[in-house]
Amino acid sequence: MQYIQHVLSVLLVAFWAHGCTPSDLSSSAQHQQLVTDSAFSQAKAYHLGSGDKLRLIVFGEPDLSGEFVVDDQGNLDLPLVGDVAAKNKSLGELEDAIVVALKDGYLKDPRISLEVLNYRPFFIQGEIGKPGEYPYKNGLTLQDAVAIAGGYSYRANTKRVFIRKNGNDYDIPVKLTGARVYIQPGDSIRVPERFF
Repeated sequence: MQYIQHVLSVLLVAFWAHGCTPSDLSSSAQHQQLVTDSAFSQAKAYHLGSGDKLRLIVFGEPDLSGEFVVDDQGNLDLPLVGDVAAKNKSLGELEDAIVVALKDGYLKDPRISLEVLNYRPFFIQGEIGKPGEYPYKNGLTLQDAVAIAGGYSYRANTKRVFIRKNGNDYDIPVKLTGARVYIQPGDSIRVPERFF
């Protein structure tokens, strides 16, 4: 027990000697988590959110088929069944929910197909050529997003940006060290001004 306390004391002094504050540790951990999440983001199921446009095909029922947008409350307003919760669900989970809703007194054995037509946009602001809202494309990286928005302005800090992941209320600082960082639909990117 005394040995562990000694090791922890030495580590604390080492961090202090290098000028590392707890907020730096938190930012570093968040950055590492962002990079880790990004590396595996392509393998994980996409979760739907407000603004996603979907195509629903109900086989044998053309009047129930069509293109629908997830509304601000996270629902799809479908013919006959009304609102079906879509926010934070994968396509498979939403398909299951739609089948259950259609079985509830409407169709005996509904067969459906569901696909994403357009993802919700990403946003980029700050020291960038053309700040604004842009359509998301699969596999979009941070550098791709900057290029789409006209590149960095001459005042841009090209060593660090901030990303607010969709649904979060805090910015994650990201050091631009060459690691591939993926952007997701609904993310907001802020490119700060550099300090001379």
